[in-house]
Amino acid sequence: MTEKPLFTLATVVLDCPDAHALAAFYQRLLAWEVEAREPDWVLLRRPDGGMGLSFQSEPGYQAPVWPEHLQAQQKMLHLDLRVDDLAEAEAYAVAAGASCAEFQPQDDVRVLFDPAGHPFCLFLD
Repeated sequence: MTEKPLFTLATVVLDCPDAHALAAFYQRLLAWEVEAREPDWVLLRRPDGGMGLSFQSEPGYQAPVWPEHLQAQQKMLHLDLRVDDLAEAEAYAVAAGASCAEFQPQDDVRVLFDPAGHPFCLFLD
């Protein structure tokens, strides 16, 4: 066996119908900067240079269903966002373009959907 090469997670890519529209939502929500932009792909990066979040346009994209059930499109991942005030963060996210999930599994977590239908969770710091 050879030496293990260096692996560094640089970004997570979210498929969506419109990469630029979804990147604009997360830019409003997270206050991250656009680092790179192509016709069907956008990379946002934390201001401190940490890991990025990318968005890729996919013509056949189908939003996942929450809560999940076997006959529907399953989510492949979701983002967990730590916040210092749950109610304030939820209101801000909705004003930025998110929507609240009807089903909320815990009192101290809020499940929301981004404009492309990806679920994401807000939880207290």
